[in-house]
Amino acid sequence: MRLPRFRLRGALAHRDYLLFFSGQMVSQIGSWMQSVGQSWLILQLTDSPLKLGLISTLQFTPMLFFTLFSGAIIDRLPKRKVIIATQSLFMCLAFIMAFLVHTELVQYWHVAALALSLGIVNTFDLPARQSFVVEMVGKADLASAVAINSAVFNGARIVGPAIAGILIAKIGIAPAYFFNGLSFVAVIIALTQIKAEGLPKGTTRGNMIQQISEGLSFAWRTPILRFTILLMLVIGTFVINFQVLVPALARQVLHQEAQGYGGLMSAMGAGALLGALVRAVQNRAHIRLRSLFMPATLLSGAAISMYFVHSMAIAAAVLFVIGFGMIQFLTGTNTKVQMAAPDHLRGRVMSLYTLANSGTAPIGSLYSGAVTEAFGAGTGFAVAGSLGIVSLTALAAYWWKSLRHKQVEESPHLKPDPAA
Repeated sequence: MRLPRFRLRGALAHRDYLLFFSGQMVSQIGSWMQSVGQSWLILQLTDSPLKLGLISTLQFTPMLFFTLFSGAIIDRLPKRKVIIATQSLFMCLAFIMAFLVHTELVQYWHVAALALSLGIVNTFDLPARQSFVVEMVGKADLASAVAINSAVFNGARIVGPAIAGILIAKIGIAPAYFFNGLSFVAVIIALTQIKAEGLPKGTTRGNMIQQISEGLSFAWRTPILRFTILLMLVIGTFVINFQVLVPALARQVLHQEAQGYGGLMSAMGAGALLGALVRAVQNRAHIRLRSLFMPATLLSGAAISMYFVHSMAIAAAVLFVIGFGMIQFLTGTNTKVQMAAPDHLRGRVMSLYTLANSGTAPIGSLYSGAVTEAFGAGTGFAVAGSLGIVSLTALAAYWWKSLRHKQVEESPHLKPDPAA
């Protein structure tokens, strides 16, 4: 009897994406290990949620100011080579921090300098990686690829923090940085084997400012893009600040050490992984705008409920729900934007999405750190969720008004709306 042949489907059926996926699996585990190590290192050095928030602000400030420029630059360059360069820089920064921590020379300003450097590199890396995905799989399998990327990212969110928590408790923080540096070797090797180059599409016209204006104008005049990016903007700014809130919750409210913090992050990662897998199974390229409001509301409501949590088990359960809602929202918005972006503008449109997603983190991290330092982690979660609900209500009213007058969601085309 012949056994049925196993065939990869969706994005994984593409050789280039399979290589990319394999490298990312290893790298993301290392990145989450470093993220946990960095947060715990700051709290050890300062015991200040505000200073923890300041580090996050420094890490994402370059995106706030330079992401639109980087998007225009990326549209001019081979994306694969850009990603190889950024991943190599990430590797060097991780090894430098591993050395400083291991030799006990590390100071708060070292972590601040690392965060700023990571932010500068990320300004080019994130939009390049996100816009390179469609080059490997095409639009037909884009939804599958975005969901798989999120599954990898959040599978690593389970494994990475758990490993980091154990290593920090048993050995120290330096190995978290060291193993992250090693993990980038897998990514760089995979990228050298990928055939797709991500070459610029069409002829580049005008200077840098004109190109940025072209991308901004297209995004604003295209209703689907406008509403999706606005949704990402409010949730990214007000709600998704867990890199500040979760470690403060672990120390202040739950009285946990590094291993407990890693467990909380893993719980959120487990929920996010489930959300990503649900998206991958659905593999829907067309995602309705109204379906993005539901996970955003779930995410905000769960954040509010954390105000009442004082148990490790309940905190882990709520963070599981937060992770699920967050990744359902992020994968939905990412797919929506990429499907609406034309090839020659993809780098610029994705840089605008990155600005809404991560570039607003300096504002969110700073306010979350200040609220948490003044009133506690529970209040920090409650304020984040409440601002999310208020913003979603206002944006839903705006969307509904536009839907009634311009048929925003019902239009089968992705053409810009001249009347917008």
